Amino acid sequence: MSTTEVTYAIINVISEIIKLRQTKKKKQKRIWIKPWIRNALGASSTLTRELASEDPDSYCNFFRINEDMFNILLKKVENKIMKCDTIMRNALSPKLKLEITLRYLATGDSYKSLQYLYRVSASSICSFLPPVFDAIYEGLIEYIQVPKNENEWNKIINGFNLLWNFPNCFGAIDGKHIMIQCPPNTGSNYYNYKGSFSIVLLALVDHSYNFVCIDIGNYGSNSDGGIFEKSKLKKALEENVLKLPDGAVMLGDEAFPLKTYLMKPYARRNILSRKEKIYNYRHCRARRIVENSFGILANRFRIFRKPIPLAPETVVKLVKAACSLHNWIRKSGFSQHSISVDIEDLELGRLIPGSWRNEEGSSGFRGLGPPTQRNPLTEARKKRDSFAEYFVGEGEVSWQHRMIE
Repeated sequence: MSTTEVTYAIINVISEIIKLRQTKKKKQKRIWIKPWIRNALGASSTLTRELASEDPDSYCNFFRINEDMFNILLKKVENKIMKCDTIMRNALSPKLKLEITLRYLATGDSYKSLQYLYRVSASSICSFLPPVFDAIYEGLIEYIQVPKNENEWNKIINGFNLLWNFPNCFGAIDGKHIMIQCPPNTGSNYYNYKGSFSIVLLALVDHSYNFVCIDIGNYGSNSDGGIFEKSKLKKALEENVLKLPDGAVMLGDEAFPLKTYLMKPYARRNILSRKEKIYNYRHCRARRIVENSFGILANRFRIFRKPIPLAPETVVKLVKAACSLHNWIRKSGFSQHSISVDIEDLELGRLIPGSWRNEEGSSGFRGLGPPTQRNPLTEARKKRDSFAEYFVGEGEVSWQHRMIE
């Protein structure tokens, strides 16, 4: 046998070995869809129908809204999330998509759990959730808009004065870290001072626990001052484009800077006079409404109870949808009786925590970082002092002295 023939024989042997290995490694052809994935037999066609007809309270607990509100919401979003059938398979119905989305917000269940409950593949759920979040926010955008004129702002100001005894206040502001799973290839951008990963929700809330303005998506690593300084709300306030009544203020905690339009408590590191203590009580009493709003949100939508396993841009869509649902539910007059807010016992001078504080894991949000020392404007300090004078004079309430003892 010649050298050439030997070479060809070796090449043929090697080729056969490669083909044999490729044949062994080749996977069996995957099926188009698992046989048991038949959404006609899932919870949407069985369980939820039974709940709607036989146990409306459980239906409400399941979706966080009643059947009438579900149907109203479906009409608002169905055209935005409807897909056409193909020759390969039928599209998922808007009703099914909305049910799965609301259940995901209500529980934070994994895609796999929802897959087994609704008999819809996890990959399909992952695909349609973001568009449904967008559709909910767009369909309910009228319930989460910033007031457009002084008359609308005055309704909020009158509400704070009537319910919380704080004059000329157009809202309470706070920022919370929303826990997320670490996004890939982001370094320390989302790593916050608590040692976890998050994006930040900055919210302005009115006197009735409704979100007036939300700014969502800042990196969790940003400082509290940086978050507010970069916010659209701060820019709008500085440029005076919100058409606020003259002298109106919003209330923040120690993490925020003292501005002529933003009041914060007197620093507790100093020895406070009785007048300053009374101001801090009145300030915190009115500002506490924003904490209750976050508590209600996390209690109603338990997706916020643990790190959210979605990409940051999807979490932004989720938060917008949840906040708009929160406002819509409250403004529609429907509220789950089980979610109570903080109330004051004015006779005994003590705070009774709302039910959202008592549940395990209710702290689904994390506060902003510790306050940083700033030098506030003289005008801002004088404005806070004038509020303090008012609260021990013309604006005094009978129980305030008991509450600071």
